[in-house]
Amino acid sequence: MESSGRLSAGGRPAVVRRLEVAAWASGILLLAAYAGVRLEGAIGRRHALREFAEHKASLSLPVATAVIAPAPSRSLGDFLSPDMSLWSPERVRGFQQSLGHDFQTLAVLRVPKIGLEVPVLEGTDESELNRGVGHITYTPHFGAAGNVGVAGHRDGYFRGLKDVTEGDVIEVETLSARQSYTIRRISIVSPDRVDVLAPSAEPTLTLVTCYPFYFVGDAPQRYIVRASLNADGAPAAERREHAP
Repeated sequence: MESSGRLSAGGRPAVVRRLEVAAWASGILLLAAYAGVRLEGAIGRRHALREFAEHKASLSLPVATAVIAPAPSRSLGDFLSPDMSLWSPERVRGFQQSLGHDFQTLAVLRVPKIGLEVPVLEGTDESELNRGVGHITYTPHFGAAGNVGVAGHRDGYFRGLKDVTEGDVIEVETLSARQSYTIRRISIVSPDRVDVLAPSAEPTLTLVTCYPFYFVGDAPQRYIVRASLNADGAPAAERREHAP
């Protein structure tokens, strides 16, 4: 009767050798899947931003007030894939699934301090928030007076908001202008505090995400970043540098 622990050529039991080969194969497959997610994410995100850039280039619009001229050396399509290192596995999967949908990019939102650069889509359904961040539909559009609301997932694009502080700059580029805002207040509120999106007399940008950022399950609070439009369009730090 043959022994089930028969040795392989390398001196190890054949069953152990087969398990090692299976483990290596599984590891290679997982790495390939991760690489596929990053590649598809890069392609999908660049496509959305490239469409925005092409649409903008096809228009001949007057320059709005409180704007910064876009840097001529960069196009909106020239972006890297999103950094998913802080994202949850669920959000990575959601991003991959959203690549099969078409969206209209309203603007590009940037927070230089945390390296965030993300398309703003219309609406806050799950598909929009998996692909980018979403304009809250009942608030004014960019460029209009009032309080513009933008929502994002705490375990996706907006997780980096945990590192912003008052005085940091937020930039929003639309088809007609590139506007600069300065963060004036950061607050944590209950979900029923809809007054954070109430109309305002001054041009305001309000970013909304869930809180705590690493809470397991449905987060019980909301993290609110409120910013004011810079009157001359220049970031606050830039104005200080050029002050007499």
